[in-house]
Amino acid sequence: MKKLLFALLLFSTYLLQAQIVGKVTDTKGEPLPYVNIYLQNSYIGTTTNDDGNYSLNVSRPGEYKVIFQFLGYKTLTKTIAPSTFPFILNISLEEETTSLDEVVVNTSEDPAYRIIRKTIAQRKENLEKLSEYTADFYSRGLWKVKNVPEKIMGQEVGDFDGMLDSTRTGIIYLSETISEIAYQKPDKFTEKIIASKVSGNDNGFSFNSAQSANISFYENTIELNAALVSPIANNALNYYNYKLDGVFYEGPKLINKIKAIPKRPNDRVWQGYVYIVEDDWQLYGVELSTTGAAIQVPFVSNLMVKQNYKYDSDYDFWVKISQSVDFGFGFLGMEGDGRFIAVYSNYDFKPQFTKKSFTNEVLSFKPEANKKDSLFWRGSRPVPLTDEELRDYIKKDSIQVLRRSKPYLDSLDAKSNKPGFLSPLTGYTYKNSFEKWSVGYEGPLRSINFNTVQGWNSKAGLTFNKWYDDNQTNTLSAAVRADYGIAEDRLRFTANILRNFNWTDKLRFSLSGGSTVAQFNDTEPISPLINTFATLFFERNYMKLYELNFGRIAYSQEIFNGLHLYSAVAYENRKPLFNNTEYVTIPFDDVSYTSNNPLMPNDFNNAAIAEHNIVKSKVRARINFAQKYFSNPDMKFNIGDNKYPELNISVENGAAITETRYDYTQFEASLNQSITLGNKGQFYYNLKGGTFANGDGISFVDYKHFNGNQTRVGTSPNYTNVFNLMPYYDFSTNKSYFEGHVEHDFRGWILGKIPGINQLNLNLVAGAHFLSTEERKPYSEISVGIDNLGFGKFRLLRVDYVRSYYNGGSDGAFIFGLKFLDLLGL
Repeated sequence: MKKLLFALLLFSTYLLQAQIVGKVTDTKGEPLPYVNIYLQNSYIGTTTNDDGNYSLNVSRPGEYKVIFQFLGYKTLTKTIAPSTFPFILNISLEEETTSLDEVVVNTSEDPAYRIIRKTIAQRKENLEKLSEYTADFYSRGLWKVKNVPEKIMGQEVGDFDGMLDSTRTGIIYLSETISEIAYQKPDKFTEKIIASKVSGNDNGFSFNSAQSANISFYENTIELNAALVSPIANNALNYYNYKLDGVFYEGPKLINKIKAIPKRPNDRVWQGYVYIVEDDWQLYGVELSTTGAAIQVPFVSNLMVKQNYKYDSDYDFWVKISQSVDFGFGFLGMEGDGRFIAVYSNYDFKPQFTKKSFTNEVLSFKPEANKKDSLFWRGSRPVPLTDEELRDYIKKDSIQVLRRSKPYLDSLDAKSNKPGFLSPLTGYTYKNSFEKWSVGYEGPLRSINFNTVQGWNSKAGLTFNKWYDDNQTNTLSAAVRADYGIAEDRLRFTANILRNFNWTDKLRFSLSGGSTVAQFNDTEPISPLINTFATLFFERNYMKLYELNFGRIAYSQEIFNGLHLYSAVAYENRKPLFNNTEYVTIPFDDVSYTSNNPLMPNDFNNAAIAEHNIVKSKVRARINFAQKYFSNPDMKFNIGDNKYPELNISVENGAAITETRYDYTQFEASLNQSITLGNKGQFYYNLKGGTFANGDGISFVDYKHFNGNQTRVGTSPNYTNVFNLMPYYDFSTNKSYFEGHVEHDFRGWILGKIPGINQLNLNLVAGAHFLSTEERKPYSEISVGIDNLGFGKFRLLRVDYVRSYYNGGSDGAFIFGLKFLDLLGL
């Protein structure tokens, strides 16, 4: 009975509309997915779904010529004259028989090279024809996982809120959008989403977007984490070999099917087929794939792009009408696959744009975009749902009310709220999902570290979180934490409250206070974990600490698009601290601990600071020029843009309570940017400069400290904010200063061309770093390294050789980069 009801519901998705519907198969009766179907001389069209089903939005009786186009199959035109609807039209397509009989074969060179050269020569002209347009856009995205383990790295995975079945398999993301898009070269783009649907969430907003789906092989490179060279790029002949696989006719047009073969397997390239129209030298279609290794996303096993084009007789150009992106992935025992499809229609290549046509808002949602009912979607989506997708919508839409109910949420909480055997040591969280709050306990086992001031130390605490909306954009959080050091025998407490009002202008207030140990450099250049290993196993106690007793209030908000303001005022009491232990796991005869005084490492009796009180305030403005952003009624997402740098300007002021010598004002500005240079890699720079007013007698705490590194371990993805061989506090200053960092990641552009080495998929990285202060001679570093090291899907290691130069001397060492520590927040 259930199967009968489902079949009736499935059939109704096609018959409740006035449309031409049917199924497209091959000659063996197998369904053909993503066949292009459109009315001749129009942009009224659709594509088949994974099951081969289609529905073409035609409602008026009359005579129509319906064209069925699919790469690898003969294009078929059917003339029909429906008088009633729905009109059922099932089609069987024959495989295209390619031939080389009409091609004069030159024994010295494959004829594909002539075609590719002519297409490359006309690449800019073809791009120019796409210099501006408007269009209607439809997209659908699906992620599916299978055989999901119940635990990953000891943590319960759960059933993804009921998305997984008994075999731990299911669809975890299904969403579709209908939107209007507009483009004007070189980079003006806007998308207005008319309708958005997310399976299982009738208040959800889709993450699908036309800009992220925009893959143009007329560009020299295609950005997919890495810049992949197009088979028809200006320099494509340096990366590909070509073979003419055959030719066939599309009407009077001769279509060349050309196989693109990478010269080097691990270059940032594609492999597969491009279909090029003879004489027009334009794309008819592409079937190209790449690997996770090529785009340097190891958990992606493969990624395939298919595009189909149709001839526009009014415009005299072949335009893209559909695209599908298929991918497979696997990580930590979890496997899956996904597909994003896109359908373009109603192009206008002569739009009347004005100065107001484009703003920094790249994507927006029209009112009630996520409230469209099922009747709207049945009449509007150009690609029918598959049986699997329809079942997912029915299942999740039917249970979403249940999943928001108190009994259901209480049952989920009852399962997750059960404490474990190690909860007193590792931590525990109690959650009330229906009332939208949780309380937690942070166990001491997760934060055990060692330093020479506290000895063995750890933290434990209590947290409270409250959210006022389903998307958790309006939240309140509070925490109380205790920090105890055995050697120091001192217990300290801190507390904080954070109120986040929204994700639109990101208005936040926070209040914090208590007593803690703090590094003299408040950017914390050495992590507690790395310091623990350096201290216990190498007798190098680099971390230098003082006691901070404080009360602080802070505020941040995006005042308007591109201007983010941060401010804080704090009352601080600073006290000196001294070493309290000489314990070491592996002692060295020629090495011993230094004092906790960063100014005089061999002075164990005098501290770098005297106890004092100060009121400290800071205001920082972050400016992102011409910042692009996505928006929906609940959130605003700023988009990184490498066209312009980010500018930070800050003013920090100290007002001493008793001694005026601690009064000061510090001004600082920084400029940083990441620039994509196509397939030649990524270039980064970070420039900083500042000065002090009335800073002669200030506390060492308030000096400008620079991020040094004496551990020989790097933890950041790139080194544009650190000097890897510089002592942590040797160059700290209360005068004027300037520092600059540049780094270029070649992303395989060099190493990918060296035989043998190119099999390893490594990246060459080069950098330079410079520091100048009033008191000291300039300090500089140069470095060269290898990135993307690792095993299998774990490529989170890096090794650099760094050379430093100061005062006529030079030193060198290897730096071992552990990028996963940054990802884990360690």
